Order: sequence, then C-alpha cells, then structure tokens
Amino acid sequence: MISKETIKNVITSQRDFLDSSEQGILREKGREMKIEDSFALIITGVRRCGKSTLMNQLLKKQKKGYYLNLEDPRLGGFDFSDFNKVEAIMKELYGEGGVYFFDEIQNVPGWERFIRYLVDRKEKVVLTGSNASILSKELGTKLTGRHLSVELFPFSFEEFLSLKKQEPSIKSFEEYLIKGGFPEYLKKENPEVLHELLTDIVMKDIAARFGIKNTAILNKIVIYLISNVGKEFSYNSIKKMFEIKSVKSVIDYISFFENAYLVFTLPRFSYSYKQQQVNPKKVYSIDNGFSSNNSASFSKDQGKLLENLVFLSLRKRYKNIFYFQEKNECDFVIKEKDKITKAVQVCFDLNEDNKDREINGLLEALEKFNLKDGIILTYKQDDEFNIKNKKIKVLPVWKWLLM
Repeated sequence: MISKETIKNVITSQRDFLDSSEQGILREKGREMKIEDSFALIITGVRRCGKSTLMNQLLKKQKKGYYLNLEDPRLGGFDFSDFNKVEAIMKELYGEGGVYFFDEIQNVPGWERFIRYLVDRKEKVVLTGSNASILSKELGTKLTGRHLSVELFPFSFEEFLSLKKQEPSIKSFEEYLIKGGFPEYLKKENPEVLHELLTDIVMKDIAARFGIKNTAILNKIVIYLISNVGKEFSYNSIKKMFEIKSVKSVIDYISFFENAYLVFTLPRFSYSYKQQQVNPKKVYSIDNGFSSNNSASFSKDQGKLLENLVFLSLRKRYKNIFYFQEKNECDFVIKEKDKITKAVQVCFDLNEDNKDREINGLLEALEKFNLKDGIILTYKQDDEFNIKNKKIKVLPVWKWLLM
C-alpha cells in the first residue's frame, strides 16, 4: 500500500514527462487500433520494443486520458487496493470521462479485477504488458470476451526507414538486416542497450517472477538458442547439453523465454498434434540486432539473419506457422482455418549448387498441400519459374517486406 500523496506525485511527474516527450515514429499497429468502451485493449510485446511510445501516441489522440506506468520504482509496494486511489486521483487531476492507460500492468497482482471493474462500467482502457503467459492466464479468468489483444514487435523495415529517413534499397535493407528494429538501439547504436535488455528480461521477467536462482543456466540456454536460429533442437538435447536434471525444467525455461518474447519455437508440420510435440522444433529470435549483439556467432551467418527476418515478418501476420520436412524441406508453411495456404522458402543466394534442393523442398510442400504457387525469398534475386504446373516466384526479401 502506498500513500495517496506518493501516487499523485508519480502520476503528475509521469504525465509531465510524457507531455514533453517526442511522439516518435508512428507505428504501423497504431493505424489499425481502435479503443472501444466495454473492452480492454491490451498491447503485449518484448521489453523496449516501443509499447510505451505507442501508448503515448494513442494517449495524445484522446481528448482526455489518464496514464500510469506501474514499473516505476517509486511505486514499490503498490497493491490492488491502491487502484482505488489511482482512480480518484486521476479524476481529481484531469476530470471525468478520460481513457485509462496502464503501462506494464502485470506488475500488480490482481490487476485484472480492477480492469474488469472499469470495463463493466463501459470505461475505455488500454494496457501494456511484457509477459504473454501471465497476461493470458489472467485474461482467461477475469476478462474473457472483454479484451482485444495486439502484439507489438521491434520496428519493421518500413518503420526503420522512417526512423532513419532512408529510401528502400538493398543498401538500407542490409543495415536493417544486421541492426534489427529495437528503437533505442537504432538511435544510439550502443550494444550495451541490447546487453542490458537481455539482462532485464532474464532477471526481471523470468528469474524474479518464477523464483529461479540459477540465472547462469538461463543465460546459457537463451544465448545458445538465439545463436542457433533456424536449427532443430529437442528438449532432451538441451537437457543433456547443459546437464539439467529434468526435461520438464527445460520445457519450463523455454516457455518462459517464449512468453517474454525473446524466442519463438516452430514445430514441424504434422496432421497429428501429438507428433508435432514429439518432433524436433526450430527456434527463432525476436530481433537480428538483439541476437547479433548477444551472440558471438549469429551475425556471421547472413543466411540465418535473412531466415530469421522472414520468420518475424510471417509471425506478425500469422499465428500458425510450421516448417515442413519429408523427403525434402520447406522453411515455412502457413496454416489458416485448418488448411495450409502458403509455402515459403528462404535462401540467401539461389545458385547452381543449391537450386535443386531449394526448389524441390518448396515443390514437395506445394504438392503435399495442393497449392498452385509458392515463393522463394532471397537477398537480392528476382525471378520466376513454372515447374510441374506450379508457379514459383523468386523475390528479394526487402521488396517482399514492403508488399
């Protein structure tokens, strides 16, 4: 519990800071967001990807708004009962009828009960959070049918170009491919920004929250994963590699990384859900710059940089993505409404040494799922093939990202 005076001082100082802050690059997600009464709009995503900036952009569009960042260290000891003080102070300061904005809401146990109270009164509410697991558990109990969720990622290529004031080209794409899209890093280009980000996520979002004392093992596993983008792994192989006592611990650790948006795991396609769980998975990272600056080997493999970037773009658009592997392999197949609708192959350079392998992997997926066409994404090649009544389009990734 915190005194009313302390909460009031925090609210006013945070608001003064927001009012004096630059609006920043307008996010693509912001164009499509609508704040509805009777629903909580929840923005999730990795730390420092721009959630607070997006929230500020949304706040400045409102005639009247209330804002509180619950990760402010001055709010140490804030508990559920303090929300009543917050509501009273906000109305005292800014009047009735404002839109509520709460940043990093997951830091307060029981927050969903207060948000449900606001939603039931038809208030407009916008929240951000950095942990998908905790949010989903609480949303599923108290806010079922009363929330709209949006995931925010680091900058897209288009947003990167806007920040850097550059035109789309192979040169600007090469910079984006390597540096990634974390806003603060792109502005300062100081690797410490991304080193500290990894530490914050491991220590605050995972170790502290789940009571894990052996943080060294968390660091080792996550660095291994972000260094091996696009490669297969199994929970058992991780267990043996790092001499962890149980497979369950490995499963828990990797789920923590995923829920904090550090990594994503990709299952091999199978019509059997049970088989999907047994098959090896592939792993992808939240951002190329993040991985390059926290791993000694990742940045040296441009093919993996390209593949990771394609995965991230697909992940923003689609929820159900798999890799396909039978006689040959296709990097990504997309499932929509219980049907595979797209097949995508990624190859840094399509040449005589790998052409048959890459095309055959895509063709096998097209035939398996009865698709008429597929795409091979490359660094800078542009071409088209018609093989076995299948149309295969070859495109540079930078052009595809802007389509």
